[in-house]
Amino acid sequence: MKRLFLYTICFSILSTTLAFAQKEVKVEGKVIEEGSNIPLEYATITFKNATDNTVVTGGITDTEGKFSITVPAGNYNIAVEYISYKSKTYDNKAITDNINLGTVSLALDIESLEEVEIIAETTTVDIRLDKKIYNVGKDLTVRGGTVSDVLDNVPSVSVDVEGNVALRGNGDVRILINGKPSGLVGLNSTDALRQLPAEAIERVEVITSPSARYDAEGSAGILNIILRRSKLQGLNGAITINGGYPLQAGVSGNINYRTGDVNIFNTTNYNYREAPGNSLTETEFFNGDDPSTFLFEDREFDRTRKGYSTNTGIEWYVNESSSITATLVYRDSDNESDAFNRTREFDSDFNLLDTTIRRDPELEDDRTVQYSLSYDKQFNENSQHKFTFDFQYEDSNELERSLINQNNFDVENVVTDENQTRMLLQADYVQPINETGQFEIGYRGEFFDLLTDYLVEFRLNPEDPFEVNTNLSNVLDFTQQVNAFYTQYGNKIGERFSYLLGLRYEGTRITINQITSGDFDKKDYHQLFPTVNLAFELSEDENITLGYNRRVRRPRSRFINPFPSRSSATNLFQGNPDLDPSTSSAFDLGYFKKMGKLTFNGSVYFQRAKEAFNFVALETDNFYIFETNQTVNINDPDFDQLNEDFDLVPVIQRTPINLATNDRFGAEFTLTYRPNKKWNLNGNFNLFNSSTRGDFEGQNFDADNLSWFVRLNNKYTLPGEIDWQTRLFYRGPSETAQSRNQGIFSMDLAFSKDLFKDKASIAFNVRDVFNSRKRRSDNFTNTFESYSEFQWRVRSFNLAFTYRFNQQKKRERDGRGNGGEDFEFEG
Repeated sequence: MKRLFLYTICFSILSTTLAFAQKEVKVEGKVIEEGSNIPLEYATITFKNATDNTVVTGGITDTEGKFSITVPAGNYNIAVEYISYKSKTYDNKAITDNINLGTVSLALDIESLEEVEIIAETTTVDIRLDKKIYNVGKDLTVRGGTVSDVLDNVPSVSVDVEGNVALRGNGDVRILINGKPSGLVGLNSTDALRQLPAEAIERVEVITSPSARYDAEGSAGILNIILRRSKLQGLNGAITINGGYPLQAGVSGNINYRTGDVNIFNTTNYNYREAPGNSLTETEFFNGDDPSTFLFEDREFDRTRKGYSTNTGIEWYVNESSSITATLVYRDSDNESDAFNRTREFDSDFNLLDTTIRRDPELEDDRTVQYSLSYDKQFNENSQHKFTFDFQYEDSNELERSLINQNNFDVENVVTDENQTRMLLQADYVQPINETGQFEIGYRGEFFDLLTDYLVEFRLNPEDPFEVNTNLSNVLDFTQQVNAFYTQYGNKIGERFSYLLGLRYEGTRITINQITSGDFDKKDYHQLFPTVNLAFELSEDENITLGYNRRVRRPRSRFINPFPSRSSATNLFQGNPDLDPSTSSAFDLGYFKKMGKLTFNGSVYFQRAKEAFNFVALETDNFYIFETNQTVNINDPDFDQLNEDFDLVPVIQRTPINLATNDRFGAEFTLTYRPNKKWNLNGNFNLFNSSTRGDFEGQNFDADNLSWFVRLNNKYTLPGEIDWQTRLFYRGPSETAQSRNQGIFSMDLAFSKDLFKDKASIAFNVRDVFNSRKRRSDNFTNTFESYSEFQWRVRSFNLAFTYRFNQQKKRERDGRGNGGEDFEFEG
């Protein structure tokens, strides 16, 4: 009888358990703001297993703050969360039948609210031991713009009129996407950054004193661009449509779907932009004892940039402590450029000798595909104790075709076909030590191959066939393999002093295979790169940082290709196969102080580079004949006769060389003043000096260049909740051994208005209001002097409309799995 009774009890328990395992119940409720009783739309409700705390399911509230979520019957830890509000939890709550949790009141988290409001209003800075993080907020001047526009608004960073990015005035900067090289940048980073939409960026990390974890490439430092990725449950996203003048149109969107342990994300954009520009060059040739002659070149550029890119992936949270992310990036752009060049030759009395019209229509197809797989393992539910592994493979192709027309017939055909493959392997292990210490070790392997097929064909008469020029046409295979190992250790001494010490080894092998000529060269480099980062907290609102790092600048394939380019018939760029990497050591002393509504962030820095790169203009023995589109050498047998029959124009060659040393020192500071919620004012000032010492082929290239730039941003909220932003930028004059650049001033203006209860925004901006963003420079040597102007893009107008669905305007802070996070210290 007792056994029968026990069997009955066991059977009842088992039946009930099975019933619960199969039974699904509904959990309902409403989330409001404490005090005001305003419903909170898009609040997140998460259900975790009460036993192992793994996520089972979740959902979000509707416009009335209500939620209704179906879950399997069981015991749960329930969390109700909303950004900038204190969370509410229900631990080990038994859910056996349909239940209504009632009204859940969430109180404002004042500290979090203040921080989120600042991030939402403007770009703000977060100071770390080895970097500064600029959260890209409601920057109106870049709405509907590109990544280049965003970077040009980040303190310490500048983008010149040709789109080249510089950090503290140094153009040798390493650009990463989510902590790694990216197919979104591709072969031509300048053009790619002009095509990526600004709305795709979450934040920009300015790393002027990189720790040992980072690649040692880039003497100026690293810019790490972190793309947006939502962590909200359910389906959410945003779409932006923009258009403007000169003709430009684009659409970009991001979408996320998060359910349980899977997060699917995609960012896609298409852009069409017309970018008319212009340039002029006025050159005086000294001709020895003979009178000077003059050559004036006027160029007009009609460029069309069109293309799309997509970044899609899936993130699987295997369990509470590990995740796997697979990503596919595809970029396709078809660019067109039509350059109209008028060249006029004058004698010493400015009598016109000849006029040549040269038209250079260029078509460019650029395609990139990249696959990546990442694994993230966090041990013991401690986010600082982790192991990460990344694999990335990229394949890019860029085809440029140009049929040059001179004096009304096609005289030159130029085809450049570049194929690039890149593979990246990276593994990092981080081990916390005690409460404040952290040890890290890792490996990184980067394997790069670039095959360039360069074809140049000429003809003298319209009825003649094109003939290949064997002196210019060539095939170059450039490979670079870098294997790196690093380790670093950081800790705190007391409550205020923090340090991070690291050492990185990089073994580099570069091979240069000039297939056309049969020349082959191989170079191996083994280098150590120590890093030191120190921080001392004077108070909660004041700290001092000191950083030291050693960096390297490796020559790119274009820098070492010995065959000259054809961008101009009289001004050639030619690589130098003997160019060696340049190493540099840098010190950075920073100071941060928050004084109520005013924040000051400044630093002084010094860098010394050995075997520094320098681009020099050299005389050649070649002369160009515009009438016949020929290049002749002074040693040619018929040179004297040609010199009598035609006006010969000297050909100038520009090439990179290794000079002895380059010292750079400077100071920068950023001031942010926010008197109230409606008004925000910030300014960035950077002063730097470059001192070069060296001789080449008997010519002294010593030069001292003191330059500076200042950027001012003023944002104010007008009546009607219309945001108005003005940005002023001025780059001071600069000088090298052979050139002198004038200052550049520009102003941007923007207005924005939020619509439909902050679900949408409309913004209008004008870039370069006074059409003054031009580079003006003088170049001088012993044989010629020239003055030039260049304007990449004329004044432009843009209107952008953004609509968000299931997504807060004020974004939540990013979680794990977004790349590029380093050892952090409070303060």
